[in-house]
Amino acid sequence: MGKIVIMDHPLIRHKIGYIRRKDTGTKDFRQTIGEIAMLLCYEATRDLPLEDVEIETPICKTTVQELKGKKLAVVPILRAGLGMVDGILQMIPAAKVGHIGLYRDPVTIKPVEYYCKLPEDCQEREIFVVDPMLATGGSSSAAITMLKERGCKNIHFMCIIAAPEGIERMEKDHPDVDLYVGALDEKLNEHCYIVPGLGDAGDRIFGTK
Repeated sequence: MGKIVIMDHPLIRHKIGYIRRKDTGTKDFRQTIGEIAMLLCYEATRDLPLEDVEIETPICKTTVQELKGKKLAVVPILRAGLGMVDGILQMIPAAKVGHIGLYRDPVTIKPVEYYCKLPEDCQEREIFVVDPMLATGGSSSAAITMLKERGCKNIHFMCIIAAPEGIERMEKDHPDVDLYVGALDEKLNEHCYIVPGLGDAGDRIFGTK
């Protein structure tokens, strides 16, 4: 079973409070999204396995610990997920980056794939799917299904703000996937926006409002 981690770090709470403000401009919003992603990544990688490696310091030989085995990949859900990538890469510079693009069909209201480009060895990597908002959970669930269909097994999901409805959907569809959430909000409104939320994350990151 996957776990659900709701962050309680003071810096994460403070920065989420800042991006919720409607008068936070594009530049500051984008920068803070990256900073929050970095902090989420720090928490989400807490359980990565380590191995002992013998090295030589300027003084003597010693044993240190380094990340073991599996390599990492970051997979943003386009387009808002792009805003989280740079912050994560600052923490894990060697991670490879894939991209998944989905849009919601206006008739069926279901997510439809329009783009998917993943690292060739993604099946062997520890994958972190990222999207700032987990609202209904439809796009996030579909993205993870796409990864599983391509042979990926070690999948985690990271978001900044989630609605209870999105968490429930992810638990139902992908009980094996760990969820790392910056803040759990109250509900979705009639337009499927998270309340209190922060509006449309993609528009606010890229200044397209």
